[in-house]
Amino acid sequence: MDSRSEMRLDDLDWSILRELQADARLSYAQLGRRVNLSPPAVAERVRRLEREGVITGYGARIEPARVGQPVAMFVQLRCRLGSCLLRTSAADDYPEVVEVHKLTGEHCTMLKVRATSLEHLEGLLERLGNHGALSTSLVLSTQYEGRPVEPAPEDFQRATDSAGWRRPDGP
Repeated sequence: MDSRSEMRLDDLDWSILRELQADARLSYAQLGRRVNLSPPAVAERVRRLEREGVITGYGARIEPARVGQPVAMFVQLRCRLGSCLLRTSAADDYPEVVEVHKLTGEHCTMLKVRATSLEHLEGLLERLGNHGALSTSLVLSTQYEGRPVEPAPEDFQRATDSAGWRRPDGP
């Protein structure tokens, strides 16, 4: 997580973010019409959201299978001492890695990888295995991906009381 403090967003900020997540190519005039603001007011809000690190970039969504990368896999890695993948230039050494997540628990890293074929994937796993023990899950199909970021619900479900885990005869 970023060490910067959380930025307070109002309803208008969230409206702008929703619209940009749906179509980042909107002009300020189009965006302004959708959120009922003038183009200069929208531009100032977008610049502020960018400056504060809320908006971190813009890009196209690509269908991997249409560009020859139909195979996807999640790889959990338990790094060996002195050969942690996170300490390498993974972007250069492993172009198949499309996501890298640092974890707690048994594994230190979760990767999402893309490959052109099972043979390609097998070679990649052999190379990744040089960094430690692997646990893999092949993606059969993706039902949903790229959910837009929305405000957290104000009435989120809190964790349940742990009273059910106590022995009935004691604390």
